[in-house]
Amino acid sequence: MAKKPKPRVKAPKSASAGEVMEIKTLISHEMESGQRKDRATGELIPRQIINKFECKYNGEIVFSVDLHPAISANPYVAFYVTAEESGELEFIWHDDNGEIYTHSQELAVT
Repeated sequence: MAKKPKPRVKAPKSASAGEVMEIKTLISHEMESGQRKDRATGELIPRQIINKFECKYNGEIVFSVDLHPAISANPYVAFYVTAEESGELEFIWHDDNGEIYTHSQELAVT
């Protein structure tokens, strides 16, 4: 049985107004491409990947990316966001089964 995907995020908890912040994310996920065969049955293992990642800042999407089967297991995404006001950063991963994995973090802007 596959492990439940575990999101991890490295983002600052505080920033100055106008500061550009680097945010790093990683989710533990097998990213089955759908091209491998089961050794016991010889049948293809169904595709099961994280196919979309989004970051919302106070409810507005500030970063989004579509992922495809060539992405490795445990996809790592790093990007930059400009701190504008205090609020919530929400990170959302979508997989092929329709599962959604989220992580949120408060950001204090001074």
